[in-house]
Amino acid sequence: MAFIRKIENFTCNNCGTFVVGDGYTNHCPNCLFSKHVDISPGDRKSSCKGLMEPIGIEMKDKEIVIIHKCAKCGEIKKCKSSPKDNFDVILCLIRRPVA
Repeated sequence: MAFIRKIENFTCNNCGTFVVGDGYTNHCPNCLFSKHVDISPGDRKSSCKGLMEPIGIEMKDKEIVIIHKCAKCGEIKKCKSSPKDNFDVILCLIRRPVA
């Protein structure tokens, strides 16, 4: 299934930060939390709508990938980090082992 680019602004359900989307934004750059809204990236077809907590980091081809776990259904998803992301939060996640 092809990626669907959606330019949407949102208010983070975790920290309250207003986020200006660019069509690729899928998490809050301040706290790195996301919302479980997609089945495939950009489709907005998930009925879960749970809060996706950042639980870890992995490196892929020299890029930082954030690992999220849905607090409601437990699904785990990965997404690339953004240059706008809070690097202090990324550093905290690097130090946290992923179960």
